[in-house]
Amino acid sequence: AAVRAEVRRLPARRVLSSLIAALCRTDERIKWHAVSCLGVLTAELAGEDIESARTIVRRLMWSLNHESGSVGWGAPEALAEIMASHQGLAAEYAYFLTACLREDGFPRELPALRQGLMWGIGRLAAARPDLLRAGEAPVLLMPSLASEDPEVRGLAARALGLIGVAAARGEIASLQDDPAELRIYEGGEFHTVTVGTLAGEALGRLG
Repeated sequence: AAVRAEVRRLPARRVLSSLIAALCRTDERIKWHAVSCLGVLTAELAGEDIESARTIVRRLMWSLNHESGSVGWGAPEALAEIMASHQGLAAEYAYFLTACLREDGFPRELPALRQGLMWGIGRLAAARPDLLRAGEAPVLLMPSLASEDPEVRGLAARALGLIGVAAARGEIASLQDDPAELRIYEGGEFHTVTVGTLAGEALGRLG
């Protein structure tokens, strides 16, 4: 919160490029503060100049494309944070995060990007579940519950619980005893949890 307050003192357009550059930093605190600040500032920019905000969103989307020449580190997380912060941008661009869940939809098959996508889907699900519930996300998320990557399967369970996908209850229940640990960012803080804990929370949401 303190970081966001400090950044808000600067003109949004002056800091957005720097924040996008910070998404690829290996220091997790810098990266995740950049994600949070991008969400806030892009939403504020959208209130003044929606087309400039769309340009930021498209720049992040393009960074995930092979042809961009970049890797797009942190882009799925930043896109989700922006959509969680602004209803209009979410309505326009949520399709992109969902499309990335398709087997042939993600521009780059790198573990860190897949993990970021799973976090992003969960972040959007927490803020705007209806946008994901009405589309392909519930079905496209299901295979990730069987991922060899504990971060992917844990975050997939979390996202399905937040969306409210009752059909996933059985698969999520099978993860309740999964002891694999992952570190997630939520509410401005880092938490270490197990896949089983996230599965249990998801089941609690599903009733």
